[in-house]
This record gives sequence, structure tokens and C-alpha cells, in this order.
Amino acid sequence: MTPQEIETLACLRRARDLIDRDYALPLDVPTMAQSALMSPAHFSRRFRAAYGETPYNYLMTRRIERAMLLLREGMSVTDACMTVGCTSLGSFSSRFTELVGETPTSYRGRPHDAVKAMPPLTAMALTRPARRPSRIEEARPARAS
Repeated sequence: MTPQEIETLACLRRARDLIDRDYALPLDVPTMAQSALMSPAHFSRRFRAAYGETPYNYLMTRRIERAMLLLREGMSVTDACMTVGCTSLGSFSSRFTELVGETPTSYRGRPHDAVKAMPPLTAMALTRPARRPSRIEEARPARAS
């Protein structure tokens, strides 16, 4: 790696740390890009190349991950939505369902005894939400590079 590439990764890591720390605050791409000392467009491209998803998708994954914990602890769906920084219950529920594979209400309603018995870091790793491809994406043929 060149010194420039190392510096770019350090800047991206600073922005990712901002997202991880302040996920509940109103964050937008220009704010994230400012913490990485890049323009918003350049930041979005570099972030996606480094981490495999857009900055906004990364932010929403962190929010959903935290909401999963709050729902397992018994918090209401609306309160979990607002606590993690989402302002639209509908958008939150749609994104939650996309990432987790079930609605927030059904997730909250089922038992989570196995997760409660795990060490916290293990539980975090095993319950981390991951974007599932839509039916359209599954049916779409892969593009040749």
C-alpha cells in the first residue's frame, strides 16, 4: 500500500468511527465526508470501495443492529426506532425487515434465550444484520467485469 492509500483508509476509518459512535444523531453523507476530509461524492465512492456498502447503508445497519438489542430487551418498536435515530417508523420497519428477515414486531415478540446466554461479543457477531438480496436481485444475472 502506498502512503496515500494508508492515509485514505485512516480518513475512512475516522468516518466509520463517527458512524459507530454517533449513529443515533442525525448524520448525513456531507457530515460523514467532512470527518474524512473528503468531498461527499469522493467519500461515498471510497467508503463503498473500502467497506463494501455505502455510508448510508452502513449507518442504517448500525442503527438496526442497535434496535435489535433494544427490541430483545423489550423496548417498543416505536421507542427503539426513535432511540436509534430513525425518524420514520415506516422506513425503519422496511429497512429492519430487509436486513433481519422479519418485522420488528415479530422479532421483539419471539424468545431470544440463546442470545442472552452468549457472551456479548459473540452475540453481537452472530446477530449482526446483513442485507439480503431482493428477489429482483436474485433473478438478475451477474454482470461480467
